[in-house]
Amino acid sequence: MELQENLSVVLHAAGDLRLEQRPVAAPRSHEVLLKINSVGICGTDIHFWKDGGGVRFVIDKPWTLGHEFSGTVVKVGSGVQHLKEGDRVAIEPGVPRENDEFVRTGRYNLSPTSFASGIPPNNGGMCQYYVHDASYCYKIPDLVSFEEGALVEPLSVAIHACRRAEVKMGCRIFICGAGTIGLMNLLVAKAMGAAQVVICDLLSDRLKMAKEMGADYTLKVEKETAEEMAQKVKASLGFMPDITIECTGAEICMQAGIYATRSGGVLALVGLGHEFANFPILHAIIREVDIRGVFKYCNTWPTAIDMLASKRIDVKPLVTHRFALKEALKAFETSKKGVGIKVMLKCDPNHLGQ
Repeated sequence: MELQENLSVVLHAAGDLRLEQRPVAAPRSHEVLLKINSVGICGTDIHFWKDGGGVRFVIDKPWTLGHEFSGTVVKVGSGVQHLKEGDRVAIEPGVPRENDEFVRTGRYNLSPTSFASGIPPNNGGMCQYYVHDASYCYKIPDLVSFEEGALVEPLSVAIHACRRAEVKMGCRIFICGAGTIGLMNLLVAKAMGAAQVVICDLLSDRLKMAKEMGADYTLKVEKETAEEMAQKVKASLGFMPDITIECTGAEICMQAGIYATRSGGVLALVGLGHEFANFPILHAIIREVDIRGVFKYCNTWPTAIDMLASKRIDVKPLVTHRFALKEALKAFETSKKGVGIKVMLKCDPNHLGQ
């Protein structure tokens, strides 16, 4: 099978996003060639496009964006046994290159050798055809759509966050941010047995969706101090939450998380903000509030797919906009404006539905 075209969304420098044809790679023995169907545009993609990099990542050559994606296997490497041509898969973008101590202990997301699709310098899945390690491609059943398959990535962030925070039956939770990751955490926390969840955001539309998706209380952030925000959380729940899951990366929300969380509780930091932040650390120390970092995910794809297949959670309402791959620039502009929740790129011109 000779594949000639591979339209791709390529970032050359800050603000310089282009649609161009790139070569179709041949899979090695442990890899599969995928025909990409759906790719979600993430806040990280917007950040790279606008700023051209970040604290940890620098763009020094053109590369293809995209790390939330799903597709169909079209060619299988000689050593691959568990996948075949025609299988529909959700792709885990983070692949460790070495069997180091983090891989051996099951925390491969922390491996310094980890390869991450769509994160510089590694090409991602905003294209028509993409090669990936077969061990990190997971079959999705017919009950799970391609779009849901693409959303397994942000869903996995939430599963990992809720595990790190030790969400359990009957707990009370405060979530900062009602974007994709905040809403995913809401869904997962409820599925894991959280009794009450209060969520805050700057935008009323997002809070409306949060309420529709199961939030018990919503708080619109105005011009409060971190301590005032914490008092609003306590007033909503009637007591301080056991767990705060911070999904914005904003310094004031991190601060509010410490003030709001009950003594002996957990503050899970999911959102990526600046390299340094001011913390009311004494409040965390004397009240023994555990501060836990959350980086990507590990061992989550099977759980996420099972959650979707069993209909325990419904992520479909999160997709508010769809664009064909050739409309990628328009899709990025839409996402940049903060309109809706998840903007989805449809990479297969013959399959533009869900």
